[in-house]
Amino acid sequence: MSESVSLPALGESVTEGTVTRWLKNVGDRVEVDEPLLEVSTDKVDTEIPSPVAGIIEAILVQEDETVEVGTPLVTIGDGSGAAAPAAEAPEPVAAPEPVAAPVAAPEPVTAPVAAPEPVAAPVTSPEPVAAPIAAPAPAPVAAAPAPAPVAAAAPAVAAPATRGSHAGTSGYVTPIVRKLANEAGVDLSTISGTGVGGRIRKEDIVQAASAVGAVAAAPVVEVSPLRGTTQPMSRLRKVVAERAVISMQSSAQLTTVVEVDVTRVAMLRDRVKGAFAEKTGNKLSFLPFFALAAAEALRAIPIVNATIDGDTIVYPASENISIAVDTERGLLTPVVRNAGELDLAGFAAQIADLAARTRDNKLKPDELSGGTFTLTNTGSRGALFDTPVVFLPQSAILGTGIVYKKPLVVTNDGLDSIAIRSSVYLALSYDHRIIDGADAARFLTTMKARLEAGAFEGNLGI
Repeated sequence: MSESVSLPALGESVTEGTVTRWLKNVGDRVEVDEPLLEVSTDKVDTEIPSPVAGIIEAILVQEDETVEVGTPLVTIGDGSGAAAPAAEAPEPVAAPEPVAAPVAAPEPVTAPVAAPEPVAAPVTSPEPVAAPIAAPAPAPVAAAPAPAPVAAAAPAVAAPATRGSHAGTSGYVTPIVRKLANEAGVDLSTISGTGVGGRIRKEDIVQAASAVGAVAAAPVVEVSPLRGTTQPMSRLRKVVAERAVISMQSSAQLTTVVEVDVTRVAMLRDRVKGAFAEKTGNKLSFLPFFALAAAEALRAIPIVNATIDGDTIVYPASENISIAVDTERGLLTPVVRNAGELDLAGFAAQIADLAARTRDNKLKPDELSGGTFTLTNTGSRGALFDTPVVFLPQSAILGTGIVYKKPLVVTNDGLDSIAIRSSVYLALSYDHRIIDGADAARFLTTMKARLEAGAFEGNLGI
């Protein structure tokens, strides 16, 4: 018994997706939750897992095809039906042969226009085929018996339309291809697509960009469809707005910034990130290093982790770090609990899991509450630093900027020199009602010393 797998809903407001790559072929065995194919939408690029185990019997949607949510993509069964698609597959390969007939003899195309009667005769009465052969006038019609001229003419008409459909703006272009083209400075209207039906693929953009060579193109900024419109606030945006105003009006906030040389961290990360990903299944970014250093600093300077209850300062017994996640719905802050007990592998796993489930709207309500300190990675969007807002009841939030290379003064054996180093800005916003500037400086310099030493080999967790 066979079962079809359809394109699932891949997020709010997502109505269609483009098949970018099949990971399985007809006849292959697939297990439950094993990836079947890759799909691109205007929101996300993702793999579609198989909901059932079995043999791939038929692939119903080809690469570069765009279909709506709910469209059957593939048929999976016990393998009994896999032979049928394989037997039918060669037919499209042989089909192009009749295309040559209309090209070699264009006269039959105009003949039906001038004299439509001979066209009708072969269709209604196939027996008189021999008669036109003897007569000179209808000879072109007799060159292809009965329905053959009709079938042969179809590819000739369709071919120009197919060739014209590869123009960059005449067909659907996936968001990821459009984004890649914009970043590479490639004009889509000049690209001939090599995908199905002339669709432009990533490979076409890469090839076009390489042909441009070193010629720099001005970045193309797409105009948002929201320009000139009015939109009601979402419920989440209203809540964030209200909390931000209340926090700013009810607390005394200011920000302290330090610059940190993270060259040793960058070198360690480059050295171990391959083995780390292989053993843990997670990428090793800079964020786990910052989170670990922050957790250690919170344990040493607990006032930054404290809260105000009336006239009382409450020092929590654990460090529960909220991680700011940018989603299409707005800013959310899921919580990494007992952060002071985690190593780099633990932070990487929890941050990746919480971020993914936050964007997929799969968090439980209690996973968004109970944070005692917040970490926001504004550098993920290229910012050097910002002055983040502290949301009550927390008393502090740390913003981490982008890690970038710059010339810095380096002292070795008492001698100063200038070297290219990896640098980052750490910005701590805090509630001055209980946290003094000296406390903030101690917290940041504790983190700075830990990160600049770069001695995290014992904290990898692999």
